[in-house]
Amino acid sequence: MIEGIPAVLAGVGLLLLAMFSGMPVFVAFLVVNLGATVLLLGPAGFGMFSGSFFETATSSSLVTIPLFILMGELLFRSRAVEVLFQSIDTLVGRVRGRQYILSIVLATVFSTLSGAAMGVAAMLGRSLLPGMISRGYDARLSIGTILAGASLAPLIPPSVLVIIIGTLSGVSIAGLLIAGIVPGLMFASLFAAYVFFRIWRNPELAPMTEDATRRSSAREVVLALLKLLPFSIIILLVMGLILMGVATPTEAGAMGVLGALITAAIYRNLSVRMVAESLGASAQVSAMILIVMASSKLFSQLLAFSGGATALTEWIVALEVSSWTMLILLMVLPFVLCMFVDQIALMLIVIPIYLPIIETFHYDPIWFWLLFLVNITVGGMTPPFGYTLFALKSAWSEGSLSTVFRAAWPFVALFVLGMVLLALMPGLTTFLPSLI
Repeated sequence: MIEGIPAVLAGVGLLLLAMFSGMPVFVAFLVVNLGATVLLLGPAGFGMFSGSFFETATSSSLVTIPLFILMGELLFRSRAVEVLFQSIDTLVGRVRGRQYILSIVLATVFSTLSGAAMGVAAMLGRSLLPGMISRGYDARLSIGTILAGASLAPLIPPSVLVIIIGTLSGVSIAGLLIAGIVPGLMFASLFAAYVFFRIWRNPELAPMTEDATRRSSAREVVLALLKLLPFSIIILLVMGLILMGVATPTEAGAMGVLGALITAAIYRNLSVRMVAESLGASAQVSAMILIVMASSKLFSQLLAFSGGATALTEWIVALEVSSWTMLILLMVLPFVLCMFVDQIALMLIVIPIYLPIIETFHYDPIWFWLLFLVNITVGGMTPPFGYTLFALKSAWSEGSLSTVFRAAWPFVALFVLGMVLLALMPGLTTFLPSLI
């Protein structure tokens, strides 16, 4: 029987091999877990297998996932996003390079509705990017702002990935959701500052087209603000209730769904068909996530049973490296792997291994897992295999993949800079959660 560190290496290696072969994530976990159960426990272990599956599938914290997904589906299918697009376009107003800023703001706001970087990148790559290029805006800078803004989706609440991390790591989901607000705004500000710097260095990047010189009237600004009011109410319902401590993430998610229904009614797009389609799409995505998580739960239990997690922790402690060196090592691994492996699958593999290490080095859990979340997100937009890159390219058929790759690198560097700032100033991450 394989025990200790070899068990960890063998389990992770087999999982990655199965995923790279094209096997569905949940099937890969099931196959590896079943094989490990037979080797470690024999037939008696199948009771543990079924019990673990049932425990995860009935976890109350996972109820938040379908609620957040349903909220986003209702807003997108009710065409409320079109109103949001037009209103933000009006409010950005007269500024040199306004389309760059518009793409950053839109991606940031859409992130609060979607929570999926690939979805936001594909949507803006299809709707906004062609218009920017036709107006004479630089293609690489335009692509970069969309990729960077879309990559904030898992970070800015509400976020499905946060719920998964909180569930697997035992960290407060409410605290982790709130922790992403300040870093998300910080990253958006970094992107905007970089755009203004590039335009200052090279004004030709931002042509003075009609949309850049037109000033919105006071009436247009007021109407745009009124149209944004329903979205503001949704944000207050979801994040405000959590921050005030009067609602759990699940309860806040339910209020968000109610707010999305009211918003659809206000924009006169609420219909039985739209609600049914939203429910169907939400159920499909939620079921897929739940199956993957239920299939993976036993993996961490088998690691503990084999002694692999304990042996790995003891080995790392024996290295006598500093906490900063260990932090860098723990961040580099998911950064690289996320170029090849789906974010959820990677979290399911890595989090059980990281938990005892985090406890040994006494890292603040919310601070560490938010850094981890940023890390796997930027890994998704890093060439040559980042999923977000291919999502944007699939929506923008006119350009080349090499252009998308070159556009991503400056913003990957900005993400790394932001992670360094978050690591050196933990208060940016922990201040709001401390208020709950």
